[in-house]
Amino acid sequence: MRHGTDSRRKNYPEERKLDRVPTFDFNEEQTRASRGKIEAFLKKTGAQLWIQQDIIANAKLKKSPNFYD
Repeated sequence: MRHGTDSRRKNYPEERKLDRVPTFDFNEEQTRASRGKIEAFLKKTGAQLWIQQDIIANAKLKKSPNFYD
């Protein structure tokens, strides 16, 4: 899946919720399709999307020496 140089930004919760596509993205249609696949996978598996550069969400995650099973 190819995106613009800063594809990480489109995964922030507010961008996902509002289905916003950054103006600098290479292909809006491809971005929406890719995001749809990610959202479907998350829903199907119950997985969570952790985005390291999302400072607010990252602060809530366990850090070493704690861990997730």
